[in-house]
Parts: sequence; C-alpha cells; structure tokens
Amino acid sequence: MTDRGGLVAAATGAEALSTELPVGRSTGWWGMVMFVATEATLFACLLGSYFYLRFQYGPQWPPGGIEDPKLLTPLVMTAVLLPSSLPVIWAEHGIRRGHRWRLRSGLAATMVLGVTFLSLQAAEYAEKLRHFTMTTDVYGSLFFLITGFHGLHVLVGLTMIGWLLAASLRGGSFGAHRHEQVRNAAIYWHFVDLVWVAILFTIYLSPRL
Repeated sequence: MTDRGGLVAAATGAEALSTELPVGRSTGWWGMVMFVATEATLFACLLGSYFYLRFQYGPQWPPGGIEDPKLLTPLVMTAVLLPSSLPVIWAEHGIRRGHRWRLRSGLAATMVLGVTFLSLQAAEYAEKLRHFTMTTDVYGSLFFLITGFHGLHVLVGLTMIGWLLAASLRGGSFGAHRHEQVRNAAIYWHFVDLVWVAILFTIYLSPRL
C-alpha cells in the first residue's frame, strides 16, 4: 500500500508550500500578462484618440495659442524612467540566484527613480496648469488624461515594488525557488516604461513634426 498520508503531508507541508515548482507558466504570470495586455489596449485607444482628434481639429495643434510642449522636462523624465528597468532586471536575476541583497538594492533603486519621475511630472503639471487645464480644450483634456493615466500606472508599479521591498526587508521568503511576485512586478514595470516611450512620441514630439 502506498503511504497516502505521507504524500499528502509532503505536498502540503511548510517546505513544499514555500517552494514554487518551475513547471510551465504559473497562473500569476498569465494573470499579469493578461492584465498588461488589457492596459496596453487602453493606452492604444487613448493614443489613437489623440491622433484622430488632432487631425480632425485642423492644422493648428496645439490649438488656442497653446505652445508646443517643451522637451527638457519630458526628456529628463525619460532619462529617469527608462533606466529604472535595469535595477529591476538586476534584482530579479539576483533573487533567482538567492541573492536577497540584490533584490533589496535593485528594488530600492527603482523606487528612487520612480518617485523622481512622479516628482518631475508634478512639477511639469504645475507649469502647464498656468497656461491650460483639462477643461480648456480638447488638447488639454488629452494631455492631462494620457499623462495622468500613465502617472497612475507608475504609482501602481511603485506600490508593487514598495510592497516587495518591505516584505524582503522583513525577512520575506523570497529566494531562488520563490520569486514569482518579483517577476510579475518586473513585467508590469517594464510595461510602464515602454508605454512612456509611446507617450513621449505622441504628446511631446509629434506636435513638432
């Protein structure tokens, strides 16, 4: 007779439950991929609406005497946000090898860069609001809706990374065989970075073309 009790105990014990078996893609991975795909579709609709309304509005864009968006601040924001994926990659690869110090260091660096990006965006908003608001015209609505929606996604990503960092500092069970949450947060953060590239071209560069 087989030791069914022993098999059950081995499968549900503390050691088994704290270890992820790398068999195919996990439900969490697929869930994050589907979530990112959904959010990518929303951004594609917003950016598509921007170009549609721009060409419907007429040759003058931005309208109503609004100046072309300045490039200095968004380029600095780009220089801050895009490199923030590197410490996430470094952290994820580190925890795959069981190096928790790399996980903590990488997540902390990403937190600093992400918060810096949002601070720069807040400063840009303060300057923009002196000239137009979301209710000024269609351009104001599109500008604040698209960039604000992305800023919200950055905040969500920072919340994920902050939670992971806090859990790792509290002695969480992340390790070589338990890092799915880190991988999922990394997927989301890379998505946020890539979306910003599309926004940079659409909102800041395309009016000058």
